[in-house]
Amino acid sequence: MFEHDVTRRRFMEAGGGAAAASLVMATGAAAAPPQRSGGVQAIGQPMPTGVVLSKTRPAPKRADSVGFAIIGLGGYALNQMMPRFPQAERAHVAALVSGNPDKLRQVGDAYGVPPQSRYSYETFARIASDRRVEAVYITLPSGLHADWTERAFAAGKHVLCEKPMALSSAECERMISAGRRANRKLMIAYRCHFEPYNMQAMALMEQNAVGQLRLVRTEQSYRMPPTNPSENWRVNRALAGGGPLEDYGLYGLQAALYLAREMPESISATGFRPADDPRFSEILAHVSAQLRFPSGAVAQLVTSYDSAGGNIVYARGTAGSLIMDPATGYAGNRMVLKSGRDQRELTPGDSDVQFARQLAHFADAIRDDAQIRTPGEMGLRDLRLIEAIYASADTGRTVMLNPDGTMRS
Repeated sequence: MFEHDVTRRRFMEAGGGAAAASLVMATGAAAAPPQRSGGVQAIGQPMPTGVVLSKTRPAPKRADSVGFAIIGLGGYALNQMMPRFPQAERAHVAALVSGNPDKLRQVGDAYGVPPQSRYSYETFARIASDRRVEAVYITLPSGLHADWTERAFAAGKHVLCEKPMALSSAECERMISAGRRANRKLMIAYRCHFEPYNMQAMALMEQNAVGQLRLVRTEQSYRMPPTNPSENWRVNRALAGGGPLEDYGLYGLQAALYLAREMPESISATGFRPADDPRFSEILAHVSAQLRFPSGAVAQLVTSYDSAGGNIVYARGTAGSLIMDPATGYAGNRMVLKSGRDQRELTPGDSDVQFARQLAHFADAIRDDAQIRTPGEMGLRDLRLIEAIYASADTGRTVMLNPDGTMRS
């Protein structure tokens, strides 16, 4: 998700706000998110502002195209992902799931989805018998990911789930187990693994383009306008978790891991939540963390919902540095490689292709039984590290980690 896409997938919490707020107050501002996001449900919202639906019906797809059901018709689904399906030869929109009948009709008509393949949240179970649908793409708020992934697997569908995978490692483990029981595939929508600049950055680090890595710095931040947990799911603890770390900050955590190419052995972190600000009555405003890797390299991560915008990834090694600014956007990314007095700006391609590439990759994995680049196990790994960051911020102590990201007892 992008820093300015604040209204994406806006949902209202049903019955969990007071309990979530009490949990924050009882355990401290930096406490880890709850294990389960109980008391929340998907509720249909009006058509997001700024959505322009195509008046041209999608062209017929090739015979081996995978039919996707889109669960949640918010701004990200309608503005970013669904318009990219025509660019992915083996993927097409086959069904829709929404709690807003009018929006369901408008979007269904625009994408040529037949009425019998338009589902409400209450009628979703019927999708099990819809042969047009082989996979679902879950674009609901994060606190709903685990439950809807399990429902999709129970219906016999493959699952592409937006990031973060869930709000706890326990939920991630449930999702992975459900996929294995159903013998269906699970992929997490880490789009940067399909974005040209980030893909080239990964390749450069594999080639030791900066020498031995010594430092990674990441910053993903923006200043959120006035809001509160009943208006914006991103500041609702039961739907979003602890704050910007699970949202925008996850791009920085991911970048640190795929540039370092190793797991951290320790984490130290801090969190901040200003008093008397409705935006942060339930979540942190700012999180910073330092990850130390077995090689001796260090990653410094900063993410915030309450500072001037930044989207930067910086890697320094013994022979040079790699600077990405902006680093993980939908478009307009830039990358500079420095070595001594030599400085080159690299332009590996159009960032816009990341969305279609992600869809095509999952479709290929289903059709060809190919290995998934961003599987559920990667999402689980990241949630374990997020939990360690919150644990360190809550206690003020460095947390030692096992190789799989779990915290040492």
